[in-house]
Amino acid sequence: MHAQIHTIAFRGIETIAVTVQIHIANGLPAMAIVGLADKAVAESRERVRAALASIGLALPPKRIAVNLAPADVLKEGAHFDLPIALGLMVAMGVVPRDAVENALVLGELALDGAIQPVSGVLPAALAAVAAGRDLICPYDCGSEAAWADGVSIIAPPSLTGLLNHIHGRQVLHPPTPKMAPARQNMPDLADLKGQDTARRVLEIAAAGGHHLLMVGPPGAGKSMLASRLAGLLPPLSPAEALEVTMLHSVAGNLAEGGLIRNRPFREPHHSASMAALVGGGLRAKPGEISLANHGVLFLDELAEFSRVVLDSLRQPLETGSVVVARANHHVTYPARFQLVAAMNPCRCGYLGDPARACSRAPACGQNYQAKISGPMMDRFDLIIEVPEISADILLKEAIGESSQIVAARVAAARQFGSLRNKGVMCANAHIGIDQLDQQIRMDDAAQDLLRTAMDQANLSARAYHKIMRVSRTIADLAGDDRVGRAALAEALAYRAMPLLA
Repeated sequence: MHAQIHTIAFRGIETIAVTVQIHIANGLPAMAIVGLADKAVAESRERVRAALASIGLALPPKRIAVNLAPADVLKEGAHFDLPIALGLMVAMGVVPRDAVENALVLGELALDGAIQPVSGVLPAALAAVAAGRDLICPYDCGSEAAWADGVSIIAPPSLTGLLNHIHGRQVLHPPTPKMAPARQNMPDLADLKGQDTARRVLEIAAAGGHHLLMVGPPGAGKSMLASRLAGLLPPLSPAEALEVTMLHSVAGNLAEGGLIRNRPFREPHHSASMAALVGGGLRAKPGEISLANHGVLFLDELAEFSRVVLDSLRQPLETGSVVVARANHHVTYPARFQLVAAMNPCRCGYLGDPARACSRAPACGQNYQAKISGPMMDRFDLIIEVPEISADILLKEAIGESSQIVAARVAAARQFGSLRNKGVMCANAHIGIDQLDQQIRMDDAAQDLLRTAMDQANLSARAYHKIMRVSRTIADLAGDDRVGRAALAEALAYRAMPLLA
């Protein structure tokens, strides 16, 4: 007796077709799973045995071989439970072979026969569409899979429900797509007092997708400003929402199985390891930079991060992707995120205050800054000082603009840029080198100022390109087709490291 069921293995957000082959032959009663299976897959024996027993089925007292082909691809995760159980039922004659031969199956089994949710269902559904197959997945994952257009989905809650559906005793209705709940009570810029320059720079960062570093004493409002950036960004496009949802699906972060519609905002602690930040670990899972894809990655207390961890961000910031290379894995994840960081001017935090600075100033500030490498610092488009707020401002009522008003200007600036880019919506921070001269048209006065600044400040080529992109964003916010001297001068003002220079 033999049977085969189609399923998948994951390599990042990519899928690899896997065939679960079942062979039942005479011999001593035993069940072996082969095909480079990890411990979670090997433990499927007991879960499958108990789940089948819960619905009144016992494995035949014969030698059972389960092969996961191709055998040289590592198989990880508990989603192989359901295809193994279904293959056994086909081989035992409980399920008709033609009922599942064209289906892609994945799901974890509980001991009572319930089908538990698994990660990666959306990429699996897209793989089923590409292969022209139906999809059988857990009930709780059905709304996630339904976002893949053109696939027939069966999402049973248990083995009993699946068998009843196959034999026509029960009809399982196709799941419907569901949106993840929108983020509620997002922080509003209207709550902030003072910090007019920081507000302006936050608007520029949102309009152009620029990386931002804020330097200032403790309690100046750096974290509050960063937390309000996500509320200024335009909503995800359908393609972006699908990619973000796929990443979070593979990471197992889709608790309710809906399509993500808010831009991610990730803020890992400064004790985060390199694997946690860029991805990796036993199964090469996506890291924080990939989970922040098309969103914001906020690194508070930047200088407290390990220098090795920070330098690992340099390549993803340039390429928009990260390659996690391990002995058993070589996985590429998208990582086009907007980096926002905050740090104190020195370890005590009061380098610019003669009354409260420590006795080691200014050397303490220089040593603190040295924890961040020059190439990493060069990746920031905008570097600003966030000064301490005076008591007079704190005692006054907040009168600043709300996030809704600023977000409208951000959206208008991005739309202005898309018209220049022939309708393609692309943040100015991502304008390619080959398009800079075409996209960023400067008048003569701006070119003279930029040439002088390059000569006097000894800026790198990367800094030159970043200044051009930031000035383009400032001109877009003003609705100017050309970059003038004023826009360029403002962009240049946001390149100097405050207090520590």
